[in-house]
Amino acid sequence: MADMSGTRLDFGILLLLACEEFVTDLRATLAADFPDQGTSDGYVLRSLGARPMTVSELAAGLSMSKQGAGQIADDMERRGYVERRPDPRDGRARLLHLSPRGEDALAAARRFHQRYERRLVRAHGKDAVESVRALLGAMIGAGQVADPRFRPMYL
Repeated sequence: MADMSGTRLDFGILLLLACEEFVTDLRATLAADFPDQGTSDGYVLRSLGARPMTVSELAAGLSMSKQGAGQIADDMERRGYVERRPDPRDGRARLLHLSPRGEDALAAARRFHQRYERRLVRAHGKDAVESVRALLGAMIGAGQVADPRFRPMYL
């Protein structure tokens, strides 16, 4: 792809801009019902949507410090997206769960993802979208796709 001057656009910049456009559209769409969504909320919602977990497990899954994950969890709890409950396997531990509001936000984000892809298919065709999916999968590699940390991110 080239810009208006005919200069070939940098592939990495195109990837970055496409991701930013996707995230901007997602946030704008969710803002009507979830105006207080934070930048990390989607990752946490998807992770906890897969299963309840401790702050330490969340931190490991998101490749961040326990302190950072705790701060995000505290903030999301304050905004009503997550709840802390006793761990039935360990009386000393507390598990993070999605609250009903968190479940609604995750469902809304998943619907957006599906609509976005359908919109791309209508505009560019199924083969083009599948080619982009294959290319992106190849770029990140099979090891990254198979990494268990990313399982909750799948539809």
